[in-house]
Amino acid sequence: MRLCSALTAALTATAALALTATGASATTGTAATTAASKRPAHCQEKALRISASPGGQRDAARITVTNRGGRACVVDRIPTITFRGLDGSAEPVPPATSGSYVLSPGERGYAAVRTAARGTTRGHVVRSLSVAADPAHYGVTFGAAAVGMDRGIRVWEPVTTLWHTSRGAADRALARATH
Repeated sequence: MRLCSALTAALTATAALALTATGASATTGTAATTAASKRPAHCQEKALRISASPGGQRDAARITVTNRGGRACVVDRIPTITFRGLDGSAEPVPPATSGSYVLSPGERGYAAVRTAARGTTRGHVVRSLSVAADPAHYGVTFGAAAVGMDRGIRVWEPVTTLWHTSRGAADRALARATH
């Protein structure tokens, strides 16, 4: 009887520990789910306004994304910039991987793109570039004149900055990358 009582007590204690552990895991899972639900959602493309203008350097353009929605949302921290008729997109400088960049309602993000190194005669000349705030978006296409390159956009080893909180910060990041 003693052995049976001891075995029953041990099994009861093990079951109680298992239930306690399960309860703790459920509580942790619920807290994690609650925290995850408070993170901003990805920006809907229709809630964003993307614009492009001539850059501060030759063969450069400035890009702006504005959250026109009523809630904070997330875009990729690397703008996706492609060139008509060419494969691939501008590489980020400094080298980076995808990540989140949060835009509050009405907030803007700024990036700069260099299409070709100063003085280069290499590359292709294209008539437009497209910009998307997230690789899952279609993006917006801008003609060469919109970015101050009336004779076409010379493309040779193009680079882009990450999104920044000011136009000046994006310009400085591009200038550091080109020197």
